[in-house]
Amino acid sequence: MRLPRNFKSIAVAIAGVFLGCCLNALFLEYLVKCDPGAGTMATFAQYLFIAVEGFINTYKFGTAKRYIPFKSYLTIVATFFTCNVLNNYVFDFNISMPLHMIFRSGSLITNMAMCKFILNKKYTGMKYLSVGLITLGVMICTIVTGQEVSGDKGKGIDMDNSFFWWSIGVLILVLALFASSLLGIYQERLYKKYGKHPNEALFFTHLIPLPAFLILYSNIKEHFIMAVNSPPLNLPVINYPVPETLLYVAGNVITQYICIKSVYKLTTEASSLSCTLVLTLRKFVSLLISILYFDNGFTIGHWIGAFCVFIGTLLFTELLQLFVSEFTKKKDTKKYKKKRL
Repeated sequence: MRLPRNFKSIAVAIAGVFLGCCLNALFLEYLVKCDPGAGTMATFAQYLFIAVEGFINTYKFGTAKRYIPFKSYLTIVATFFTCNVLNNYVFDFNISMPLHMIFRSGSLITNMAMCKFILNKKYTGMKYLSVGLITLGVMICTIVTGQEVSGDKGKGIDMDNSFFWWSIGVLILVLALFASSLLGIYQERLYKKYGKHPNEALFFTHLIPLPAFLILYSNIKEHFIMAVNSPPLNLPVINYPVPETLLYVAGNVITQYICIKSVYKLTTEASSLSCTLVLTLRKFVSLLISILYFDNGFTIGHWIGAFCVFIGTLLFTELLQLFVSEFTKKKDTKKYKKKRL
């Protein structure tokens, strides 16, 4: 089996996806445990960091050529900004990290629906089966988690409105899924017209929305003050105390940069099928880390739901069919060689 010429680049990108994205989920969970409302502040820090880095390295302090018209970025920016803010803001509504990860894995559901009604795309029966499995998995996890949240009242916890706010959080997750699917469709159209320029797109999608964070200024300021006043943690080696929440925000920002940069790199080096597979496996690994490392409550119902989502995603990407086809070919080849002998 011959390796592709760009095997090294693909391997580096995959390593960056797993390392950056899994560590990002780790830091985000630490951050949410310290301050559930710090998601918006973390989002702003991510946008600011990537915009400054892109202005220096990609846009060359404003001297580099722009390939995609500025106006074309506005729709991407509005959708991308909305999607990111919603996904990070949702932790304020009693949404657990495992449920958040499983819900985001259900993006194929909304993507398929949007492509069918907007782009008039047709799908095979296997695609519908896979999306049905994903939908079932998300529904199982949502129902099981909903029962746990509503059951908290019986434990003497002062959460009269906990189920109501949790339901709002689930609704926000659904809206974020549709926003993400719309973003993917528009990006696909834009890249077909102007070509793929991932670094430029990464820079402008993080630069343009920065003024919009002024609307969320009071929320960002409030949680920044809380972060500065959080208990200190001593940094290893230098043994210097840093506020705990600020340390997790910094870790979240840096790992988010590695994660998103690696994802953009992977899309230019590998096929869309390979990218989907890598991102699906990464989400599954992040889910396992969240469950095992943070000891998040995960019942048999959650495992069944997660399994349905994972298998459904593999069916959608046709990876299982590819494995079966390759296995059948190898068996036929061995039989043919034995007959010749």
